[in-house]
Amino acid sequence: MSLQHNSSAASLDAAHEYVGECLLPAVPTSVRDARSMVRRELSQWGADDLIDDCMLIVSELVTNAVRYGGAACALRIRGGGNLVHGELFDPGAGAPRVCARDMEATGGRGLQIVDSLAEDWGVVHPPSGGKIVWFVLGLPASVGLRSAAAPVLQLK
Repeated sequence: MSLQHNSSAASLDAAHEYVGECLLPAVPTSVRDARSMVRRELSQWGADDLIDDCMLIVSELVTNAVRYGGAACALRIRGGGNLVHGELFDPGAGAPRVCARDMEATGGRGLQIVDSLAEDWGVVHPPSGGKIVWFVLGLPASVGLRSAAAPVLQLK
């Protein structure tokens, strides 16, 4: 996981042929809407092999944003080839954290799931407030772009 922006994210721009975006209200049904958007977009991109993992990651991030962010959140996924770069902005001030593994707990595994599925992920706190949780899915291990895919959402 990375907590800082890395300017080499621009090197990934050439791989981003497709973009999908949506604004999601802070209600539980937004998780379903986000999954539907991911399935629709990635199917159109021909990235069918990434759909399930991307839907699971987005489900966990949107669930956290709805539960802790307190207001609407914005989801953006970009991709091309075998790459998905996702970003979820919410106005909440708190920082997401991976909880200690507890086999008896009924929750707290969301970021563990994100961490196990994504090639990389991180959190950025824009100067305007809130946070962006980003992830990269589908990069070949040989690329080695650890922390190179920091957010590109423009917040005003």
